[in-house]
Amino acid sequence: MRLPLSLWLPLALAVAAVAAGQSPLQRRVVRDVLEYFHGRSNVHFLFRERELDGVIEREDPSGTFVQLRLGLAQTSCRKRGPQRQCRVVENRRKPTCLACYKFDSSDVPKVLDKYHNCGPAHHLAAKEIRQRDEAECRAVEEAGKGGDALYLPGMFAFSRGLPA
Repeated sequence: MRLPLSLWLPLALAVAAVAAGQSPLQRRVVRDVLEYFHGRSNVHFLFRERELDGVIEREDPSGTFVQLRLGLAQTSCRKRGPQRQCRVVENRRKPTCLACYKFDSSDVPKVLDKYHNCGPAHHLAAKEIRQRDEAECRAVEEAGKGGDALYLPGMFAFSRGLPA
């Protein structure tokens, strides 16, 4: 789903304000998470990045793994309406998103696998949800390693015995 041009300006301004200390892959993940969050049907207002927490960025031969926790704040602008100056509305929804992405090691990194979960901060702190998130992030980090390698001829050989 593509966002209309009128939604990109507030998103770009919000990302640019906080993006000073982020790597290009981290900025890409933040942008992707905001796009995912705004694409949900139950979201009626635009949200802005409030805080970035728990950033992990690891490189290995199969690519780069990025994990971060993104705090969002609701603005006064409706998602489908004209965006003037979108100010953060106090005492409104402040969801948190956990995002785990695995990028390949090409010049223009492609997403090998991803996982995001957005909800109220207390929701993501629940033990069973936290365990599921950890398991999903581990699976994303393993993307591109060994089991996901390309199939090459001769990697598997099957023989069938002749009937006796």
